Amino acid sequence: MRCSFLSVLAGVLLAAVAIVPARAQQAEVVDGIAAIVNNDVITISQVRELIGARERSLRDVYSGSDLSEKIKEMRLAALKDLIDRQLVIQEFRKLQEKGASIPEHVIDDRVQTIIREEFGGDRSAFVRTLQAQGYTVTRFKEVEREKIIVQAMRQSKVNDDFVISPTQIQAFYNKNKTSYALPEQIKLRMIVLREDPDAVVPGAGSKSQIADEIRQKLVSGAEFDRMAQMYSDDENTRDTGGDWGWIERGTLNEQLSSVAFSLKPGQVSPTVKIGDSYYIMLVEAKKNASVKPIAEVRDEIEKNLIQQEKMKAQERWLDTLRQKAYIKILS
Repeated sequence: MRCSFLSVLAGVLLAAVAIVPARAQQAEVVDGIAAIVNNDVITISQVRELIGARERSLRDVYSGSDLSEKIKEMRLAALKDLIDRQLVIQEFRKLQEKGASIPEHVIDDRVQTIIREEFGGDRSAFVRTLQAQGYTVTRFKEVEREKIIVQAMRQSKVNDDFVISPTQIQAFYNKNKTSYALPEQIKLRMIVLREDPDAVVPGAGSKSQIADEIRQKLVSGAEFDRMAQMYSDDENTRDTGGDWGWIERGTLNEQLSSVAFSLKPGQVSPTVKIGDSYYIMLVEAKKNASVKPIAEVRDEIEKNLIQQEKMKAQERWLDTLRQKAYIKILS
């Protein structure tokens, strides 16, 4: 549960922007300034706060010059993100002068949702996790408030009247057909018999013999699901008559897949021995590999393209903020 919360916390920090000027000025003395955005500063500690967990992950994968280069790239990307977010906050301040605000209950509701969903309602565990990460509840609320501001401001700059033409949808579909590919599938039933030396009953015959007898009965017309319920040692599928449902090749190991996917609908496989186990399979139906027709994915593509247009619109708005701003990167 806590690991999940840390993921939420990381997401919150991705929306963090420079703290109020008085605190920022105090932080300057401690760790220096990473960038100046108009009349506000972004501190080095804010950059480190933003990428702390990801930087630790990099150190587990890279070393030497590769690590240094990756960390440099990550810090620069984080700083640019913080600069953009600070520009958005500054725009919100202008709206505050006209009466705009984020109601306190919105922040409280967000925090309560996190406590409920990530900590089962245990506020004490929530607070302890914050403390372990060096945060107070007050600071966490500040970050949440800034995140909500950024989200609301970005969304307010995007209209919902984008029109995606059939030509755009067709072009996207043609370019991304592999994303809509459907692999070959079979609807499978399987009986599994496992050798158990400790459970040998004198005169009962080996599992190999039993498997051959079962297969012969199946070929002669016995119902596969009934035979599976009576004889299969696979507890997961025995009660459902050995039903595996629709599967792809990667569901089974290579040897079983090779046999199963070579069968025709209605055909019973030979007995397949792997280790101390015996397998008998029935393919009930088969679907060849195909690509979803455009009619099935048209709405999905349209939503995707509309989202892309929204992102472009937000980026154009941010570009105007950058062009009007005084921005100086110091580290």
